[in-house]
Amino acid sequence: MWCPSVSLSVWANAWLAGSAAPDDVLDALSAWAPRHSVTAYDEAAAGRTGLPWPDVIDAGVVSLLQTVRTAVRRGEKPPPGHSAIGVVLPVPGDVRGLPAGTQFQEDALAAGEALIVYGPKSEAIGLIPEFEYDEEDDLADEDQATEPCAMAWTAYSLPASPTFEQIDLGEAEYTLKSAVRSAAEALSALQLGSAGGVDDPRGLVEQVLEANRHHRVPDNSPTRALQVLENAAHVDAIITVSSGLMPIGIQSSSEAQIATDALRPLESVVRSARMAAVNTILRSAWQE
Repeated sequence: MWCPSVSLSVWANAWLAGSAAPDDVLDALSAWAPRHSVTAYDEAAAGRTGLPWPDVIDAGVVSLLQTVRTAVRRGEKPPPGHSAIGVVLPVPGDVRGLPAGTQFQEDALAAGEALIVYGPKSEAIGLIPEFEYDEEDDLADEDQATEPCAMAWTAYSLPASPTFEQIDLGEAEYTLKSAVRSAAEALSALQLGSAGGVDDPRGLVEQVLEANRHHRVPDNSPTRALQVLENAAHVDAIITVSSGLMPIGIQSSSEAQIATDALRPLESVVRSARMAAVNTILRSAWQE
Protein backbone atom coordinates (compact mmCIF):
# COMPACT_ATOMS: atom_id res chain seq x y z
CA MET A 1 0.00 0.00 0.00
CA TRP A 2 3.00 2.22 0.34
CA CYS A 3 3.10 5.24 -1.91
CA PRO A 4 4.55 8.74 -1.40
CA SER A 5 1.17 10.23 -0.45
CA VAL A 6 0.65 7.68 2.32
CA SER A 7 4.19 8.15 3.67
CA LEU A 8 3.88 11.94 3.78
CA SER A 9 0.35 11.87 5.21
CA VAL A 10 0.93 9.50 8.15
CA TRP A 11 4.24 11.08 9.17
CA ALA A 12 3.31 14.73 8.61
CA ASN A 13 0.03 14.15 10.44
CA ALA A 14 1.90 12.56 13.37
CA TRP A 15 4.33 15.51 13.37
CA LEU A 16 1.49 18.05 13.46
CA ALA A 17 -0.09 16.11 16.32
CA GLY A 18 3.17 16.23 18.28
CA SER A 19 3.96 12.49 18.15
CA ALA A 20 6.76 12.62 15.54
CA ALA A 21 9.70 14.87 14.72
CA PRO A 22 10.36 16.69 11.43
CA ASP A 23 13.30 14.36 10.81
CA ASP A 24 10.91 11.40 10.92
CA VAL A 25 8.94 12.93 8.05
CA LEU A 26 12.11 13.63 6.07
CA ASP A 27 13.37 10.07 6.60
CA ALA A 28 10.07 8.65 5.34
CA LEU A 29 10.21 10.80 2.22
CA SER A 30 13.84 9.89 1.50
CA ALA A 31 12.74 6.30 0.93
CA TRP A 32 11.05 7.47 -2.28
CA ALA A 33 13.58 9.92 -3.70
CA PRO A 34 16.73 11.73 -2.53
CA ARG A 35 15.29 15.17 -3.31
CA HIS A 36 11.82 16.66 -2.98
CA SER A 37 10.36 19.94 -4.18
CA VAL A 38 6.96 21.63 -4.00
CA THR A 39 5.29 24.29 -6.14
CA ALA A 40 1.86 25.91 -6.18
CA TYR A 41 -0.50 25.03 -9.02
CA ASP A 42 -2.59 28.19 -8.63
CA GLU A 43 -2.64 31.53 -6.83
CA ALA A 44 -5.10 30.39 -4.16
CA ALA A 45 -2.89 27.44 -3.27
CA ALA A 46 0.07 29.79 -2.95
CA GLY A 47 -1.93 32.01 -0.59
CA ARG A 48 -2.90 29.08 1.61
CA THR A 49 0.59 27.62 1.78
CA GLY A 50 3.00 30.56 1.51
CA LEU A 51 4.55 29.20 -1.68
CA PRO A 52 5.85 31.71 -4.27
CA TRP A 53 3.43 33.16 -6.83
CA PRO A 54 3.22 34.11 -9.68
CA ASP A 55 6.87 33.18 -10.14
CA VAL A 56 6.94 29.42 -9.65
CA ILE A 57 10.10 28.42 -7.80
CA ASP A 58 10.77 24.88 -6.66
CA ALA A 59 11.02 24.84 -2.86
CA GLY A 60 12.96 22.06 -1.13
CA VAL A 61 11.85 19.27 1.18
CA VAL A 62 11.87 21.47 4.29
CA SER A 63 9.52 23.85 2.50
CA LEU A 64 7.23 20.88 1.87
CA LEU A 65 6.82 20.48 5.61
CA GLN A 66 6.28 24.22 5.99
CA THR A 67 3.67 24.05 3.24
CA VAL A 68 1.71 21.41 5.11
CA ARG A 69 2.01 23.21 8.44
CA THR A 70 0.89 26.54 6.96
CA ALA A 71 -2.07 24.96 5.21
CA VAL A 72 -3.23 23.33 8.45
CA ARG A 73 -2.63 26.45 10.56
CA ARG A 74 -0.76 24.52 13.24
CA GLY A 75 -2.27 24.82 16.70
CA GLU A 76 -5.82 24.17 15.53
CA LYS A 77 -6.76 20.60 16.37
CA PRO A 78 -9.06 18.76 13.96
CA PRO A 79 -12.58 17.89 15.18
CA PRO A 80 -12.94 14.68 17.24
CA GLY A 81 -12.73 11.59 15.06
CA HIS A 82 -10.88 13.42 12.26
CA SER A 83 -7.28 14.12 11.28
CA ALA A 84 -5.40 17.06 9.81
CA ILE A 85 -4.64 15.15 6.62
CA GLY A 86 -6.50 12.67 4.42
CA VAL A 87 -5.39 10.30 1.67
CA VAL A 88 -7.09 9.35 -1.60
CA LEU A 89 -6.14 6.44 -3.86
CA PRO A 90 -8.42 7.00 -6.87
CA VAL A 91 -8.90 4.64 -9.78
CA PRO A 92 -11.16 4.92 -12.84
CA GLY A 93 -14.72 4.49 -11.65
CA ASP A 94 -13.94 5.33 -8.03
CA VAL A 95 -12.87 8.89 -7.25
CA ARG A 96 -14.23 9.13 -3.72
CA GLY A 97 -12.83 12.07 -1.78
CA LEU A 98 -11.94 14.12 -4.85
CA PRO A 99 -13.74 17.39 -5.69
CA ALA A 100 -15.59 16.82 -8.96
CA GLY A 101 -14.71 18.75 -12.08
CA THR A 102 -11.36 20.05 -10.81
CA GLN A 103 -7.84 19.80 -12.22
CA PHE A 104 -6.88 18.23 -8.91
CA GLN A 105 -9.32 15.38 -9.52
CA GLU A 106 -7.96 14.79 -13.01
CA ASP A 107 -4.30 14.86 -11.93
CA ALA A 108 -4.89 12.76 -8.80
CA LEU A 109 -6.63 10.11 -10.90
CA ALA A 110 -3.71 10.08 -13.32
CA ALA A 111 -1.25 9.69 -10.43
CA GLY A 112 -3.40 7.15 -8.59
CA GLU A 113 -2.77 8.94 -5.30
CA ALA A 114 -2.95 12.29 -3.51
CA LEU A 115 -3.29 13.73 -0.05
CA ILE A 116 -5.55 16.48 1.24
CA VAL A 117 -4.55 18.93 3.96
CA TYR A 118 -7.47 20.44 5.82
CA GLY A 119 -7.28 24.11 6.71
CA PRO A 120 -9.57 26.58 8.49
CA LYS A 121 -12.83 27.71 6.90
CA SER A 122 -12.75 24.71 4.53
CA GLU A 123 -9.61 26.07 2.84
CA ALA A 124 -8.12 22.72 1.97
CA ILE A 125 -5.22 22.06 -0.37
CA GLY A 126 -4.34 18.91 -2.29
CA LEU A 127 -0.84 17.58 -2.87
CA ILE A 128 0.10 15.25 -5.72
CA PRO A 129 3.58 13.72 -6.16
CA GLU A 130 5.38 13.01 -9.41
CA PHE A 131 8.60 11.05 -9.80
CA GLU A 132 11.40 12.69 -11.76
CA TYR A 133 14.21 10.81 -13.51
CA ASP A 134 17.57 11.78 -14.99
CA GLU A 135 17.49 12.15 -18.75
CA GLU A 136 20.42 9.75 -19.03
CA ASP A 137 18.22 7.02 -17.53
CA ASP A 138 16.24 6.97 -20.77
CA LEU A 139 19.26 5.36 -22.38
CA ALA A 140 19.88 2.92 -19.55
CA ASP A 141 19.64 -0.85 -19.88
CA GLU A 142 15.96 -1.80 -19.92
CA ASP A 143 16.75 -4.78 -17.68
CA GLN A 144 17.88 -2.46 -14.89
CA ALA A 145 15.42 -0.75 -12.59
CA THR A 146 15.49 3.02 -12.94
CA GLU A 147 15.65 4.93 -9.67
CA PRO A 148 13.99 8.37 -9.43
CA CYS A 149 16.35 11.28 -8.88
CA ALA A 150 13.71 13.51 -7.29
CA MET A 151 10.04 13.90 -6.49
CA ALA A 152 8.03 17.01 -7.36
CA TRP A 153 4.93 17.82 -5.30
CA THR A 154 2.24 20.18 -6.60
CA ALA A 155 -0.15 22.01 -4.27
CA TYR A 156 -3.71 22.70 -5.51
CA SER A 157 -6.35 24.86 -3.88
CA LEU A 158 -9.61 22.96 -3.35
CA PRO A 159 -13.05 24.61 -3.54
CA ALA A 160 -14.03 23.04 -0.20
CA SER A 161 -12.79 20.40 2.20
CA PRO A 162 -13.81 17.05 0.69
CA THR A 163 -15.72 14.61 2.86
CA PHE A 164 -14.48 11.05 3.06
CA GLU A 165 -16.59 7.97 3.37
CA GLN A 166 -15.44 6.47 6.66
CA ILE A 167 -14.82 2.77 6.11
CA ASP A 168 -15.12 0.74 9.31
CA LEU A 169 -11.84 -1.07 9.98
CA GLY A 170 -13.53 -4.21 11.29
CA GLU A 171 -15.84 -4.43 8.30
CA ALA A 172 -12.93 -3.90 5.89
CA GLU A 173 -10.94 -6.62 7.64
CA TYR A 174 -13.84 -9.09 7.43
CA THR A 175 -14.49 -8.31 3.75
CA LEU A 176 -10.80 -8.75 2.94
CA LYS A 177 -10.63 -12.18 4.59
CA SER A 178 -13.79 -13.35 2.85
CA ALA A 179 -12.56 -12.21 -0.55
CA VAL A 180 -9.21 -13.92 -0.03
CA ARG A 181 -10.84 -17.26 0.72
CA SER A 182 -12.97 -17.10 -2.41
CA ALA A 183 -10.06 -16.12 -4.63
CA ALA A 184 -7.77 -18.77 -3.14
CA GLU A 185 -10.28 -21.51 -3.87
CA ALA A 186 -10.70 -20.39 -7.46
CA LEU A 187 -7.00 -19.97 -8.16
CA SER A 188 -5.90 -23.18 -6.46
CA ALA A 189 -8.18 -25.11 -8.82
CA LEU A 190 -6.15 -23.77 -11.74
CA GLN A 191 -2.84 -24.97 -10.24
CA LEU A 192 -1.00 -21.81 -11.21
CA GLY A 193 1.84 -22.64 -8.84
CA SER A 194 3.44 -25.06 -11.31
CA ALA A 195 2.98 -22.74 -14.27
CA GLY A 196 5.94 -22.09 -16.51
CA GLY A 197 8.29 -24.03 -14.26
CA VAL A 198 7.71 -21.74 -11.27
CA ASP A 199 8.26 -24.07 -8.33
CA ASP A 200 7.97 -21.53 -5.52
CA PRO A 201 5.18 -18.98 -6.08
CA ARG A 202 5.18 -18.28 -2.33
CA GLY A 203 8.78 -17.19 -2.66
CA LEU A 204 7.76 -14.73 -5.35
CA VAL A 205 5.05 -13.35 -3.07
CA GLU A 206 7.62 -12.91 -0.31
CA GLN A 207 9.91 -11.00 -2.68
CA VAL A 208 7.12 -8.57 -3.50
CA LEU A 209 6.38 -8.08 0.20
CA GLU A 210 10.03 -7.58 1.10
CA ALA A 211 10.35 -4.71 -1.37
CA ASN A 212 8.06 -2.55 0.76
CA ARG A 213 9.05 -3.56 4.28
CA HIS A 214 11.56 -0.74 4.67
CA HIS A 215 8.70 1.76 4.96
CA ARG A 216 7.88 2.55 8.60
CA VAL A 217 4.77 3.83 10.34
CA PRO A 218 4.48 6.19 13.35
CA ASP A 219 4.49 4.70 16.83
CA ASN A 220 0.91 5.85 17.37
CA SER A 221 -0.37 3.42 14.72
CA PRO A 222 -2.95 0.99 16.18
CA THR A 223 -1.94 -2.67 16.07
CA ARG A 224 -5.16 -3.74 14.36
CA ALA A 225 -4.69 -1.19 11.57
CA LEU A 226 -1.14 -2.46 11.00
CA GLN A 227 -2.43 -6.02 10.81
CA VAL A 228 -5.00 -5.03 8.20
CA LEU A 229 -2.26 -3.30 6.19
CA GLU A 230 -0.09 -6.41 6.40
CA ASN A 231 -2.95 -8.64 5.23
CA ALA A 232 -3.80 -6.24 2.40
CA ALA A 233 -0.15 -6.16 1.32
CA HIS A 234 -0.04 -9.95 1.28
CA VAL A 235 -3.17 -10.15 -0.85
CA ASP A 236 -1.82 -7.49 -3.20
CA ALA A 237 1.40 -9.46 -3.59
CA ILE A 238 -0.63 -12.57 -4.43
CA ILE A 239 -2.52 -10.58 -7.07
CA THR A 240 0.76 -9.35 -8.54
CA VAL A 241 2.33 -12.80 -8.69
CA SER A 242 -0.83 -14.53 -9.93
CA SER A 243 -1.27 -11.95 -12.68
CA GLY A 244 2.26 -12.65 -13.85
CA LEU A 245 1.77 -16.42 -13.83
CA MET A 246 -1.62 -16.49 -15.53
CA PRO A 247 -0.39 -15.85 -19.09
CA ILE A 248 1.95 -18.86 -18.94
CA GLY A 249 -0.10 -21.10 -16.70
CA ILE A 250 -3.59 -20.93 -18.18
CA GLN A 251 -4.42 -23.23 -21.04
CA SER A 252 -7.92 -22.18 -22.01
CA SER A 253 -10.12 -19.10 -22.27
CA SER A 254 -12.46 -20.53 -19.65
CA GLU A 255 -9.61 -20.84 -17.16
CA ALA A 256 -8.55 -17.29 -17.97
CA GLN A 257 -12.06 -16.07 -17.22
CA ILE A 258 -12.15 -17.93 -13.90
CA ALA A 259 -8.83 -16.41 -12.87
CA THR A 260 -9.85 -12.91 -13.93
CA ASP A 261 -13.17 -13.16 -12.10
CA ALA A 262 -11.35 -14.34 -8.96
CA LEU A 263 -8.79 -11.53 -8.92
CA ARG A 264 -10.87 -8.55 -10.09
CA PRO A 265 -12.91 -8.05 -6.87
CA LEU A 266 -9.77 -8.36 -4.74
CA GLU A 267 -8.23 -5.15 -6.03
CA SER A 268 -11.17 -3.05 -4.83
CA VAL A 269 -11.34 -4.89 -1.51
CA VAL A 270 -7.62 -4.40 -0.91
CA ARG A 271 -7.86 -0.69 -1.65
CA SER A 272 -10.81 -0.23 0.72
CA ALA A 273 -8.99 -2.13 3.47
CA ARG A 274 -5.90 0.03 3.03
CA MET A 275 -7.93 3.23 3.12
CA ALA A 276 -9.67 2.12 6.32
CA ALA A 277 -6.35 1.24 7.96
CA VAL A 278 -4.58 4.44 6.89
CA ASN A 279 -7.49 6.62 8.04
CA THR A 280 -7.45 4.81 11.40
CA ILE A 281 -3.72 5.59 11.75
CA LEU A 282 -4.31 9.24 10.83
CA ARG A 283 -7.12 9.68 13.36
CA SER A 284 -5.23 7.87 16.12
CA ALA A 285 -2.52 10.57 16.15
CA TRP A 286 -5.06 13.09 17.51
CA GLN A 287 -6.65 10.89 20.14
CA GLU A 288 -5.75 11.84 23.66
